[in-house]
Amino acid sequence: MKEENRMSMMFMNSPLEQFKMNTFMSLSSPMMDLSAMNVTTFSLYMVLVLLSMMFMLGLGLDRKLMMGSNWLMAMEATVDTMVNMVKGQMGGTMYGRYVPLIYTLFMFMLMGNLMGMMPYNFAMATSMVFIISMSLSLWMGLTMLGLYLHNVVFFSLFVPVGTPLALVPLLVLIELLSYSARAISLGLRLAANTLSGHLLMSMLGNLVKTFMGISKMTFIIGLLPIAGIFAIVILEFAISCMQAYVFAILTSSYLKDSLFLH
Repeated sequence: MKEENRMSMMFMNSPLEQFKMNTFMSLSSPMMDLSAMNVTTFSLYMVLVLLSMMFMLGLGLDRKLMMGSNWLMAMEATVDTMVNMVKGQMGGTMYGRYVPLIYTLFMFMLMGNLMGMMPYNFAMATSMVFIISMSLSLWMGLTMLGLYLHNVVFFSLFVPVGTPLALVPLLVLIELLSYSARAISLGLRLAANTLSGHLLMSMLGNLVKTFMGISKMTFIIGLLPIAGIFAIVILEFAISCMQAYVFAILTSSYLKDSLFLH
């Protein structure tokens, strides 16, 4: 019995457990709180995502790769997509400074989303604490960048051009609320889409499994919905890539506002 309990702690028994934060190793001390140093599911998958990114980038920088190989072309296409996206959002000549930041964010979100799509893996994007903390950190960094570059002129971002004087207080309040909402909406959008997709696949899978277990006839009929579930899984893989791109393009848009105030 003890062995079974130990095994159940190491492995997930349900697809919904990919949303739970488990602790694999905890540290304690009578002198101070060391809970921040605990090895959890999140920290484990964070390391896996970072190692995957380093592995992919290392392969892309390997000079031994044959020119024109599929892997090198894929890496070049990804970089070119990010460069064109940032250039299209910002324009001018300053965009090149921020391509590494946007590219790193895109690859991090992409690897995290794709790794979360694997059955019984931990979905990092559904961790509200992580995703909102990340979007809040980006929002604060972009705000400080805007204040550093423009000083007091940065607050003109909250006053649309050509606004009548009588409507300035109301519009400033609306723009301020809209700007502050970016701190949460940037990550919340990604978490909500990822969570809803995973829950949809889990519910459909359980329904088809229960239906196919009723009788032999329902087992045969249930093969048709399985094909639909596989199509939804493929769609979710595409949505995972799209959500990483949306996160990157929104960050570029917010960065443009901090740099050019429009």
